[in-house]
Amino acid sequence: MQEELLQFKIQKVWILVDLPSGKKAIGTKWVYRNKKDERGIIVRTKVRIVGQGYKQEEGIDYDEVFAPVARVEAIMIFLAFASFMNFLVYQMDVTSAFLYGTIEEEVYVCQPPGFVDPKFIEKVYKVEKALFGLHQAPRVWYETLSTYLLDNGFHRGQIDKTLFIKRLKGDILLVQVYIDDIIFGFTRKSLCTDFEQIMHKRFQMSSMGELTFFLGLQVKRKDNGIFISQDKYVGEILKKFRFSSIRTISTPMETNKALAKDKEVKRIFRYLKGQPKLGLWYPKDSPLILEDFSDSDCVGSSLDRKSTTRGFQFLGSRLISWQCKKQTVVANSTTKAEYIAASHYYGQNPVYHSKTKHIEIRHHFIRDSYKKRLIKMVKIHTDNNVADLLTKAFDVTRFQFLIVRIDKKELAIPGQTTTGKEFSNALMADSLPKTILPTKVFEMT
Repeated sequence: MQEELLQFKIQKVWILVDLPSGKKAIGTKWVYRNKKDERGIIVRTKVRIVGQGYKQEEGIDYDEVFAPVARVEAIMIFLAFASFMNFLVYQMDVTSAFLYGTIEEEVYVCQPPGFVDPKFIEKVYKVEKALFGLHQAPRVWYETLSTYLLDNGFHRGQIDKTLFIKRLKGDILLVQVYIDDIIFGFTRKSLCTDFEQIMHKRFQMSSMGELTFFLGLQVKRKDNGIFISQDKYVGEILKKFRFSSIRTISTPMETNKALAKDKEVKRIFRYLKGQPKLGLWYPKDSPLILEDFSDSDCVGSSLDRKSTTRGFQFLGSRLISWQCKKQTVVANSTTKAEYIAASHYYGQNPVYHSKTKHIEIRHHFIRDSYKKRLIKMVKIHTDNNVADLLTKAFDVTRFQFLIVRIDKKELAIPGQTTTGKEFSNALMADSLPKTILPTKVFEMT
């Protein structure tokens, strides 16, 4: 607590004042947290003073609050590219990150519990910096960090605004920001050293070395690729719901049974119990070809007859994104269900949103993208569609075959596609079009 208050004093976060007439002060509280590594061992204890932002009033205490936040898919793409380029990936954490941004609004907070000045009991703090818990804090921190990086030779990603890129004589440094956690990869060690020095000049950092654990993902780099797993998380949820000693099972869904709600949720836990070490393998030697396997069952839900959309997205043999979602409308034909699925997964691209409302729009949207050669449509047999893993129940043999195919997926798509070398060159030259890759392939049954 004393360290946190010392940071507040150093950063000049607030000043003790009388509460002006007509103004109100929001409360503060202490929040405690143990930070653990991938093995579950506590590596740091943290405490923060947090403003009770839920008591703020829009238009009075804050206005704009939006701040870009990296999606998990962006992290996976970052790691996929790192495996291809054989990057070393490091991580660092900004200490009390939000306290570096100055807020424009007039905000007052109560003195923190246990640290009320006995000489000025009635006084409150006027907040000058972006205190944790305030609605505007993430926006102010993002603006502070991004402005600093841009001023130091970085430029922001055209699609992902949480990705920052710096190039120097053919070398590249990529920085991915998730609020106050930062991961970065580079082609030359000196770029890493320069970046750490730049950050230390402006912020108080806790450099954590090579990336091993990030957003619940365990990351292990090897000479021939990167392995990503979540056995720590699996262990935690099994312990939380008291399923640590249950009998294991080989598949997550029961065969010859309609997909429905499992109120007790035991089967999926039994499957996870038996597969704690299962993860994703990102091989170094796989090209960066973007593919999408999408499918939809027609009126598959026995409760409301809605279709379920499912899909996998790959960069070469690297699975970077997957989704399984019940459609919001009832499709009255298999074709319409497939169009909804296709437009949804093409909508994973930030340029095209996935909220088209009518089949006619979906039809022309996909057809227009096909005519412009933004995508290649390839019909594949259902036996080879890995997207079926998400909604169909298979026997053990078939299920394991599809699981293996995810990691060792062979590309058998006719026609031209974008190679990993072309993608890398485009990234280095900052000439990527407004899609994740120039060619996007949809494989549909």
